[in-house]
This record gives sequence, C-alpha cells and structure tokens, in this order.
Amino acid sequence: MAIYEAFYGFREAPFSLTPDPRFLFMTPDQREAMAYLTYGIQERKGFLVLTGEVGVGKTLIVRTLLNQLDESVETAIVMNAMLTFKQLLGMALLDFGLPLQGQGKVDMLLTFQQFLLRLRDAGRNAVLVIDEAQNLSPTSLEEFRLLSNLETANQKLIQIVLVGQPELKSLLSSHRLRQLRQRIPGIWELKPLADCRGVGEYIEHRVRIASEGRTGGVFDEEAVKEISRYSAGIPRVINVVSDRALLIGYVQDRKRLGVEIVRNAIDELERGFRSREPVTGASMTGA
Repeated sequence: MAIYEAFYGFREAPFSLTPDPRFLFMTPDQREAMAYLTYGIQERKGFLVLTGEVGVGKTLIVRTLLNQLDESVETAIVMNAMLTFKQLLGMALLDFGLPLQGQGKVDMLLTFQQFLLRLRDAGRNAVLVIDEAQNLSPTSLEEFRLLSNLETANQKLIQIVLVGQPELKSLLSSHRLRQLRQRIPGIWELKPLADCRGVGEYIEHRVRIASEGRTGGVFDEEAVKEISRYSAGIPRVINVVSDRALLIGYVQDRKRLGVEIVRNAIDELERGFRSREPVTGASMTGA
C-alpha cells in the first residue's frame, strides 16, 4: 500500500506497475488490438502477433483479453521466452494443468496433442500466449509453427499469440521464418498514447478507479503536459512519474499537483537512474 493513498482519497495506488485489467484505459488503438486478438481466437486463425514498445501496455491488453474469454477457451501464458522449445512447451503444459514430470519432448508433444483433441471433441478452444516473444530463437519459432499444424480439416486446434517488442516484427520477417510469417493474419502494433489529451484522460481514468470515483483533478493542466512530454505517451512511464509526484505532493501536503512537483519527480527519477544508461521514456520502463 502506498503511504499517500488515504491523503488523496484512494482505495489503492492508482499507478501501480502491475498489469491489472481493472485499470485498462481503452484507446481506439487498444480497442482495435483487442478486436484483432478476439477475432483471431474465435476464428481459430492459428497465429496472432501483438507488438509494441517497452511499457506501452501489451501485457495488460493480453491479460484483459484472457479474462474476457468464456469458459470454452482454455488459456496458458508463458512469460519467459528465453528458453528452449522443450522448456517453453513444459511451461505451457503446466499452465494448462497437464502432467509434466518425467516426460521427454516427444511425450510432452503427445500429451499436448491428446489434450487439444479432447478440447476439440468438447467443442472448446485453446490459447497459448508467449510474452517477450522477441527473445524466441528462430528454431523455437519454427517448432511452434510445427506445433500449430495440429488441426482438423477446417480449424486450428491451438491459437498461439506472440507478444513482443518491435524487434519481433523483424525476426518474423527473416527468410528462415517465411513459412511461419505466411500463417500470420497481420501483425498488430500497439502505439503509445497519441497526445497530451490522451495522457490526461489516462491519468484521470486511473485516479477514478483507485478512488472509486471520489477523487479527480489531482494533476493540473501544466503538470499533465509535463508528464506527457517526458513519457512520450508510454503508460508505464506515466505511471512511474505520476506515482513519484503523488508521493512528493503528500510530503509537501499538496493535494493538487502542479508542474514543479512533476519536474521534481522527474529529477528524482533521473538521479536514481543516472548510474545506469541514460533514461528516456522507453529505457526507463524495463521489459
């Protein structure tokens, strides 16, 4: 719990970095991304790809999507793509609730195939999400393509959603992976918030959720402009700066925050990262 919550009338911290679907701020771009993913899963397209810069909200979109799928869809998510295909397959099996102990790669594939066939016979679907997919090796990607060959005459038995940074697009464009690229019905790139107005609406949305509608207008117009400038519209950076500004405002007994408090927050964050690489809207956010 953030120490400033009661001071501002929040029930919880509004700018947590945890990808909580309750806080999703749906821009037109995000609505279209959700529609792309939902359609691809419902129509059993096999492969779907969502890319975007670090901190732009890809994981939040995916978690919101998975929460909205009905009970006819079994889901699994693998968060660490820097593994071999066998290790990734094992993590997927575990997340689907399937047995793993003592199985070799062939046995795991057979277990997975039997699971997917049972789902098909019950009229159900399966979705596997691989986050940070730009870290997958070409070999692993090719093996996932072969895994997606599990299909009936008219539908894929598993839908694989690759989520990653823009480098994923370059990886999928390589000649070696041309067979996989041909199976992907377009790649959706998630964009940062477009302008200062969007940043202000995003901030107000999270404040309203955290305060259950009781608090608003904590950041004045100039403060929002400064957050927008510094963050370049990347939600995770907006969260980091806003959270630090709220803390400074609490210490100074200020319930409405202006541009100077935001600049102080940015200065503190910059000093904290000065021993590392230069901080920008993208580099500060992590993976």
